[in-house]
Amino acid sequence: MAGLFDVLDPDGRRACAAPRGPLQLPPGGFHWYVVPRVGYPDRDTFLASFDRLTAWLDALCARTGSAPEQTVLGGFSQGCVMAWALALGPERPRPAGVLAMSGFMPTVDGFRLSDERLAGLPVAIAHGSQDPIIGIEFAHVARDRAQAAGADVLYRETPIPHSLDPRVLPELAAWVADRTGP
Repeated sequence: MAGLFDVLDPDGRRACAAPRGPLQLPPGGFHWYVVPRVGYPDRDTFLASFDRLTAWLDALCARTGSAPEQTVLGGFSQGCVMAWALALGPERPRPAGVLAMSGFMPTVDGFRLSDERLAGLPVAIAHGSQDPIIGIEFAHVARDRAQAAGADVLYRETPIPHSLDPRVLPELAAWVADRTGP
């Protein structure tokens, strides 16, 4: 995500931060949770990461003076999953919006997303229709679920694999600017 900050905030007027997943798993890279099956994160690693991430976000908001309600939560792939969890998870403040890129709304035993908090929530979903990692059906489910709960959904599906379509980024940048103000 940090590589997108110059695109999503070209004027550098917002406090942007990107935490790194706490797990290093094969084949390489950082992860938020173990993946036994796409769409269904491992309960223990997901819940531990959720706790760490909520503490990190709360500390970031306190340090920057930004209210959680003024914060857009976003991510790509597992980061997208964690953004949904932070936005709709138990006892979390409602954010200014959710930027969900190539991910899904998680299903985890003992962890409930609050669809009621979607009513009126700005949501931007971008996903590749040729994604072999997280199939497009996950984006369809998130879009339909958010719309059914009354979210204000911007949905962009383009014929790309598990990546970000540069053609969609200017629209996402404008969407972020609209959510966070001047």
